[in-house]
Amino acid sequence: MPHPNARLTPHGRALLVTRISTGWTITAAARAAGISRQTGSKWWHRANAGQFVDRSSAVHHQARRHPDELVAALCARRRELRVGPHVLGWQTGLARSSVYAILRREGLGRLDRLDPKPAVVRYERERPGELVHLDTKMLGRIGPGGGHRVHGVGVKDKFRGIGWDRVHIAIDDHSRLAYAEELPDESPKTTAAFLRRAWRFYAGHGITIERILTDNGGCYRSRELAAACDELGIGHRRTRPYRPQTNGKAERMVRTLMAEWAYARPFTDTADRVASLPAFIDFYNQARPHWSLAGQPPISRTPVNNPSGKNG
Repeated sequence: MPHPNARLTPHGRALLVTRISTGWTITAAARAAGISRQTGSKWWHRANAGQFVDRSSAVHHQARRHPDELVAALCARRRELRVGPHVLGWQTGLARSSVYAILRREGLGRLDRLDPKPAVVRYERERPGELVHLDTKMLGRIGPGGGHRVHGVGVKDKFRGIGWDRVHIAIDDHSRLAYAEELPDESPKTTAAFLRRAWRFYAGHGITIERILTDNGGCYRSRELAAACDELGIGHRRTRPYRPQTNGKAERMVRTLMAEWAYARPFTDTADRVASLPAFIDFYNQARPHWSLAGQPPISRTPVNNPSGKNG
């Protein structure tokens, strides 16, 4: 970007040079451009030297620049000790602001960026029902009349101890068709019953669940869930310990539920929240645009609404 008070833009410089090349004097061309003869002569000679752009205004030598050896040692200590500008400043005798400026310039201003992150492995099953992700999420129960989001923080502890519900979710890996219920607990019996209802839900959309993927929670390692899987002819896979990313589609569905349903508006009580969940799931499946489906809702990938089996 040229200086706001600059008389010549790159186009104006080219016009100046063209006029001089066709026989105009430097004085006449400079006067026509509204600049001094000296400036016109400068750009004429720069054009002949192939320098049509502004030179950098940075100084050639910074007298107060920190030695390269000091900068290298500072960066090495940052990587080794993983400490901030305070500690590094005490060790090197530099001001904290100077240390922070050096670290930021060298790309070490954020600790969470020091270690390279592993590559994200994304996958998608080829057909609906091939893999369905299951997960649960705890939600605090809401007392009669609403909690602190309705009445303010003064009643925040009024209903302390009334307990927790669990939201059980199932989401198909290929179509992203989702099913969810808010239930009183995540006991093996409750979880097995949820799986049976989810199986019927997907069957109603022409999808047969072949395999489920869960974490290693007790409800998913129970005999009751194993019996339900055998009864329905469903295979069961579990994620590696401490690797929730493996069940990432279920984790992302939990985030969507929390942001767009559970905390989207104040509820008067738990029953009000429970009653609103089916409507949100219908909206999610049939109308809400999905990023991974190129803006289409999950229902567009189900066999009933997409008999050809094509994506999108």
